[in-house]
Amino acid sequence: MSVPALLALGLCGMLAAQQPAPEQPLPAAKAAAAPAADAKLATAGAPVDPKAYIIGAEDLISIRVWHEPENSGLFVVRPDGKVSVPLVGEIQAAGLTPEKLSLNIAESLQRIMVHPEVTVGVEKVNSKKYYIQGEVNRPGSYPLVIDTTVLEALVNAGGFRDFANTKKIVILRGGQRLKFNYREVTKGKKMEQNILVRPGDQIIVP
Repeated sequence: MSVPALLALGLCGMLAAQQPAPEQPLPAAKAAAAPAADAKLATAGAPVDPKAYIIGAEDLISIRVWHEPENSGLFVVRPDGKVSVPLVGEIQAAGLTPEKLSLNIAESLQRIMVHPEVTVGVEKVNSKKYYIQGEVNRPGSYPLVIDTTVLEALVNAGGFRDFANTKKIVILRGGQRLKFNYREVTKGKKMEQNILVRPGDQIIVP
């Protein structure tokens, strides 16, 4: 074979080696696992204690039945405190912890399933909020997921603006008007002012 022919063959081989290999389909097991992993990430629960947090109306919860994706999903707790769950129907959610609701759903499913495994998570807290107004860096509403003091709530709001009067902070709670002196509390004085925030509290920083 002539030299030009050999060179041509060598060039063709090099080009073929540089071509990307055809994309191989994922094995069936991996293909099935990928959407499941995505779904798990999409429905990761909020950082609440499933044994202590009390579900309320308007909370967004996830209900996952093991090996039953068609009976799992996200649910908004209605104003009447209930959710409608596939194969279960209407079930009370408000007033229960996620752990207790999981047990109740599993008990209902035992009529049609063998040893159903149910997990309930709180994706978004809408039922319990407090509000911070005035001279703070991040005014607005905040979910009340765990016990939070007034001092911690103010930290969550990003601290104070330049002209905030930190001696005359007020907490409006129903018909009550509670006073909070930030300077005293941060110096360890009159710590009884640093009360736990309750749902619906409005903290006003003048």
